[in-house]
Amino acid sequence: MTLIHRLSPLAISLLLTACATTAPPTAEPAAPAALPAPAAETPPTAAAPEAAASAPVHAAAASLLEDNLRPGEKIDLDSPEVNTDLWTRLRGGLQLEDLDDDWVRKAEAWYSARPEYVERMTSRGGLYLFHILEEVEKRGMPAELALLPFVESAFVTHAVSSAKATGMWQFMPATGRDFDLKQNIFRDDRRDVLASTRAALDYLGRLNKQFGDWHLALAAYNWGQGNVQKAIARNQRLGLPTDYASLKMPDETRYYVPKLQAVKNIVLDPDRFSLTLPPVANHPYFLSVKIERDIDVSLAAQLAGLSLDTFQQFNPQMNKPVILAAATQQVLLPYDQASAFAENLARHDGPLATWTAWVVPKTMSPGEAAKRTGMAESALREINRIPPKMLVKAGSTLLVPRGEHVHNDVSERLADTASLNLAPDGPALRRVSLRAGKADTVASVAARYRVSAGQVAQWNRVGSGARFKPGQAIVVYTAAAAPTQAARRASTRATAVAKSTRNSRPVKVAAKPAAKGRGGRNVVTAANP
Repeated sequence: MTLIHRLSPLAISLLLTACATTAPPTAEPAAPAALPAPAAETPPTAAAPEAAASAPVHAAAASLLEDNLRPGEKIDLDSPEVNTDLWTRLRGGLQLEDLDDDWVRKAEAWYSARPEYVERMTSRGGLYLFHILEEVEKRGMPAELALLPFVESAFVTHAVSSAKATGMWQFMPATGRDFDLKQNIFRDDRRDVLASTRAALDYLGRLNKQFGDWHLALAAYNWGQGNVQKAIARNQRLGLPTDYASLKMPDETRYYVPKLQAVKNIVLDPDRFSLTLPPVANHPYFLSVKIERDIDVSLAAQLAGLSLDTFQQFNPQMNKPVILAAATQQVLLPYDQASAFAENLARHDGPLATWTAWVVPKTMSPGEAAKRTGMAESALREINRIPPKMLVKAGSTLLVPRGEHVHNDVSERLADTASLNLAPDGPALRRVSLRAGKADTVASVAARYRVSAGQVAQWNRVGSGARFKPGQAIVVYTAAAAPTQAARRASTRATAVAKSTRNSRPVKVAAKPAAKGRGGRNVVTAANP
């Protein structure tokens, strides 16, 4: 049984040809000025003789295309509209009132001083800009919103901030879930090109409806709608204006919309900043290809004639080396690679997926789980990201080799709800909850409690190099013998402060912070001038 592909008439026609002759692009391809043309190199499973025999069919199909992301709409490659540079189309949809201040000048200077960075960023963005602009225009939104990923992530689909905002649109976990972006051990839809774009525009539309102003909506996207609402209320109490420029806000948010303005200014007149924008064609760069069977990511890339890095540029949502058809119903591929994928897949003789999901029946050590599944313990730990000295709790899902006797793919229920739950390995460990200090990092907390940084990161679902926000809740599992002497001194000081204030004045309890939308500080370094 093979995958079922939902392709456009173009791609179906191409299935009759051997258009699987596209050489794998580099990991960071330039945005194309036209549809990718077949190259001379033939992927291993292509049939060159058939290609020669059906060349006329390919030539006839190439003049009239249909993008299956927009069913029923035709693309005539000879039309003036399609041959217009997408930047020109984008310029015609700009609507926001311009900002002109020192913050804008600062951002312009930052980008101007980095022409190679701007070229990489805009080339990468060219892969996705047509689709994003289409979605923006369908909703009647300002075209400036299509430029927002330049500010958020420089169009790096795997971008992750220290606050765990993820993807080209930089969604925080909770906000992503609010907008139906699935996040589990198998996939993270915050990185999905189509899903995250839909969610980001839904969120921006909601914020604009709430505040009635796009600049305030953008501030709320960065800072959180609760914080913007508080800033507005403060100015109202003081009789001050409540526009974006008049609100008191952190420098990061104050700089946020000016950065977007700087990108807009560069798009309007790149020569003014001695910058060059790569041409971007005014038609789709990729097709969506529906799948109905689980398939290894590496095999899918091979069948498409793409490098693994390039395949993941279009399909960055997968957390594991297998695509589960029940959860990821389509992959995105450039036009010629889509046809190559379908054709080579039809010829493929062998298993599609070498991995499957296994639900742990009882709490056990990784070593026992490895024995049961025929894996080396080190391999099981690595692919499932299990830190040392942890047990796998009953009901957890592990990725394990798919044996020859396994014929069924992973179910939709498991693909959507799979989780990995760990417990400390040792009866003397106890759970400690604490609040982060001003300078606390994963490393400093690990040192204080004599555990590994990997364990602290796993327990708190952050990166091993992450810095905690002051007041952030932290969980540590430590021996009953208690933390280090420094930790005991800190605890003693806290107790003394509490006693000294108990009878003199009420202890001030910090208010719960407002919801922060994507929240937190975006520290994708390259994307933040």
